[in-house]
Amino acid sequence: MSSFSSSSSFADALLSPRAVALVGASGDARKNTARPLRFMRKHGYSGAIYPINAARAEILGERAYPSLAGLPGPVDHVFVMIPGIEVAALLPACAEAGARVVTVYSDGFGETGPDGQARQAALVAQARGLGLRLLGPNSIGLADLHTGGILSVNAAFEADTLLPGDISMVSQSGSMMGSLLSRAAARGFGFAKSVSVGNESDISVGEVVDALVDDAHTKVILMFLETLRDAPTLARALTRARVQGKPVVAYKLGRSEQGDALAQSHTGAMAGNDAAVDAFLITHGVMRVRHLETLFEIAPLASRYRRPSRAAAAVAEGAAARVAVITTTGGGAATVVDNLGLHGLAAVAPPADFVRMIAQSGLNIRETPVIDLTLAASSAQYKMLLEHLLRADWCDAVLSVVGSSAQFHPGLAVKPLLEADKPDGKPLAVFLAPEAPESLALLRAGGIAAFRTPEACADALSVFFADAGQPPVAGTPVAWPDGLPQRGMLSEHESGALFRSLGVPVSAGQLLTPDALHHSVPYPLVAKVCSPDLAHKTELGAVRVGIADGQALALAAGQMLDAVRRQAPQARIDGILVQPMESRLIELILGYRHDPLVGPTVLLGAGGIAAELSPDFALRLAPVSVDEARRMIVEVRQTRLVRGFRGLPEGDCESLARTIAAFSRLACLAGVQVEEAEINPLFVRADGVVAVDGLVRVA
Repeated sequence: MSSFSSSSSFADALLSPRAVALVGASGDARKNTARPLRFMRKHGYSGAIYPINAARAEILGERAYPSLAGLPGPVDHVFVMIPGIEVAALLPACAEAGARVVTVYSDGFGETGPDGQARQAALVAQARGLGLRLLGPNSIGLADLHTGGILSVNAAFEADTLLPGDISMVSQSGSMMGSLLSRAAARGFGFAKSVSVGNESDISVGEVVDALVDDAHTKVILMFLETLRDAPTLARALTRARVQGKPVVAYKLGRSEQGDALAQSHTGAMAGNDAAVDAFLITHGVMRVRHLETLFEIAPLASRYRRPSRAAAAVAEGAAARVAVITTTGGGAATVVDNLGLHGLAAVAPPADFVRMIAQSGLNIRETPVIDLTLAASSAQYKMLLEHLLRADWCDAVLSVVGSSAQFHPGLAVKPLLEADKPDGKPLAVFLAPEAPESLALLRAGGIAAFRTPEACADALSVFFADAGQPPVAGTPVAWPDGLPQRGMLSEHESGALFRSLGVPVSAGQLLTPDALHHSVPYPLVAKVCSPDLAHKTELGAVRVGIADGQALALAAGQMLDAVRRQAPQARIDGILVQPMESRLIELILGYRHDPLVGPTVLLGAGGIAAELSPDFALRLAPVSVDEARRMIVEVRQTRLVRGFRGLPEGDCESLARTIAAFSRLACLAGVQVEEAEINPLFVRADGVVAVDGLVRVA
């Protein structure tokens, strides 16, 4: 039982503690362990601070305490800066002091290997037993910039003044948290909260995001991610953020530290963990940016405007967002328009009636994708044109590209942008071609999203307009078919039976014994050796196509069995599978994987060996609705060949969408977990689709 009881909620104790203890605080101002006390005094923290150091009675002018046992009042949060081997012995005293949260700066835990991971797991179990929550270990700390509560050793807080604001950040990298804070501060971006989760042993990114959803000072949540841990908790937090209209933006490094646990298959080769994480973030409405500076530069765009829900038909047809570009520098506009195109956005020309209307107001513009006012317009005319663009129905966003005047005449250059009447509906973004910090600051103060590079500008607009996706549909449980193995690899014949039970059209096949090749499948046919141990039959010579008669079938069966016995002598052979030769317009791949980071995923990809050279796929969390499957079809470029491209025969894309949705219900199997499955190839025809080969691996 603790000596003190804290009335703080978990979120308050984590983000805005009223009383803190600094265990291992140093009196040497040059040491990292002296920083939290210095920072909090420097930045005006008004709560109680208790430095803990058994060797000193005073630290940097503050009374120090030999231990947590003799404090004059309760603490909400303990920041631990002692050797990792000593942390476990400290936890009971943290609980006795009333703490809800303990941040462990100390290292020597999960990041060091198996022994450290065991120590870390034991530390978390001990903390939970004491009613404590752990941030870290190996956490560089956290900060509340509105209260000056800087429980961090990050040198970014050495700044003489910190700018409180409405952006909050949670980072899996402590050093990058500091880098982003300093970069953003130089641009006039103020933060509310920043949290380094360290090893994320207990308190996860998702729990921090969940707390930030309820934080009154936070309008935009940023995440710097190296991997994804505890996806279900993060998913719930992101769902709450979406419901409450609080935008979330993420920058994630491209390679997962968790490793790729997928066995050899085409699906794994094309879509590893990062693609699955990408699908997870998009599904839950997160804007994943490609450039580091976009992470904070997009904040005014994200907080001021609601992301558009474009008509389902427009999304289904892959319609690009339309951007009206207005500029006073032709070359600068060309650079950003080029980048817009790379990100799938379209710079659109004003229609003739709009041009005539603007001419009646005394300004002549042309029907070109860039409205160039380099020599033509006064400030008042620029403002007039901008206001008309922001109300026009032929564009989805307005981008202003400002030239050299932004550097030498900042007030004049951005005056029309600041003074224009700006409705909340249509996004306005600005790219400043020169290095113009004063103009950037003026725009930031005016709540206008302004960008230093054309790449970041296009990055921000593209993720803002990207289809936000929908959470996976709630699939009803599906029974496992009787008679099928419930572990290990299934044979192609068994895999086909599972797919049929879900509603996937599978080629009609018969399993024959090698000495009784009687069948009802019409010639010509395909014959394969059927075995749960042969994932890639073609390479082993275990497939024959175009077999014309019974004599050819008997010969092919013997040759295939001999080839398998030579190259895979341990393989269990169920028999010879015969199937009709199926026609198709194109071939695709359907893949399913229980991803170790995000759970069940479904993939639609281009078929054939060319697909491995140039990946072309769409990936979603599973299961998916038929409507979401339609979106997947549009994303795969190869499907254009059956969607009316240059008059080619059209395929049955509705049957394809229903098949994708049915296949994705592998995620709903009751009591059995499919680790991965694949239909390769899936033939698309004018009158339906058919799976002609497949495999399944059960956990």
